[in-house]
Amino acid sequence: MITHIKFIIIVTNFIYEIGHKFIQSSLILLNILLTMNMSITPELLVSSVEQIGFVNDPVDPRLDLYEEIKSLKREKNAILLAHYYQEPAIQDVADFIGDSLGLSRQAAATSADIIVFAGVHFMAETAKILSPDKKVILPDLNAGCSLADTCPADEFQEFCDRHPDHLVMSYINCSAAVKARSDIICTSTNAEHLMRMIPESQPVIFAPDRNLGRWLERTTKRKLKIWDGVCIVHETFSERKLLSLKVEYPSAKILAHPECEESVLRHADYIGSTSGIRKFAREDEGTSFIIATEEGILHQMRKDSPDKHFIPAPPESGCNCSQCPHMRLNTLEKLYNCINHELPEIAMEESIRRRALKPIERMIEMSEGVS
Repeated sequence: MITHIKFIIIVTNFIYEIGHKFIQSSLILLNILLTMNMSITPELLVSSVEQIGFVNDPVDPRLDLYEEIKSLKREKNAILLAHYYQEPAIQDVADFIGDSLGLSRQAAATSADIIVFAGVHFMAETAKILSPDKKVILPDLNAGCSLADTCPADEFQEFCDRHPDHLVMSYINCSAAVKARSDIICTSTNAEHLMRMIPESQPVIFAPDRNLGRWLERTTKRKLKIWDGVCIVHETFSERKLLSLKVEYPSAKILAHPECEESVLRHADYIGSTSGIRKFAREDEGTSFIIATEEGILHQMRKDSPDKHFIPAPPESGCNCSQCPHMRLNTLEKLYNCINHELPEIAMEESIRRRALKPIERMIEMSEGVS
């Protein structure tokens, strides 16, 4: 048995090395062509993007990327949607900044020809589901999500099949295929509101975030069948370090996202979505706040209230874990290349898109007035 395992490891490493070297070779070839000013065919560019997930076109450091991106947006009739968790430079050039619910509404309402989504893959997929006639592009296809990645559509289908009498509510942080198997989609902004609209006699599956699901169980006083997935950022916040920080800043209010563990949430003065956290801090009379969510939100909060003090909640380890590694794959340079070349583009099977559209439309319809 051990021999077999070692053999599998050796083969896996060999495949990885071959694939890694192939990608490196492709990048080297592409860079050589660019350096020599040789013509790069659209086919070669698309092939490169398919291999590495983004446009690897060297950007002239003399360019003012802010102005270049603004110019490209005007030229191409493109709208740039950015999530709160993007780096500040990207937020500052976006047309709209928001959380998943707000971004979904913007994607559904836009008249632009191109939707540029500075976020992660499932967000760009959602935009494509809502706006199939628009070209939807994402700076880096590798920008995934730990929640979406830990809920494969085939395994989720089997899970749902074992509970055929359950209504399926899925958090928007999931793939298009999982959305297609769901009855209704929710965000952290509207999850409690939507759950309370479901009759108590109706059993519910909730996926893929177990922490958000457990928070919904506590707030709505109902038992849910919960998929076992977590956000790698919110899962790492430390109760021990949070309490130490509270001792250091005794007047600071703790604002937490419901994707956090219950051990963190029980100390929070406010629990809500990123938009909710931002609004609470802006309107509250307090002057200092400990923020237990991805630290990208701090950029807008500091712009809202420059005289207030915002402190990122610490992770258990000493790493910079309050930054989402998937969100941070997007850079200003990749964003510029993305709009310039209109790549990478989001595509999906029309049958999946149509099935995924229904639960999203149901969410938007049932969430009117929720902000």
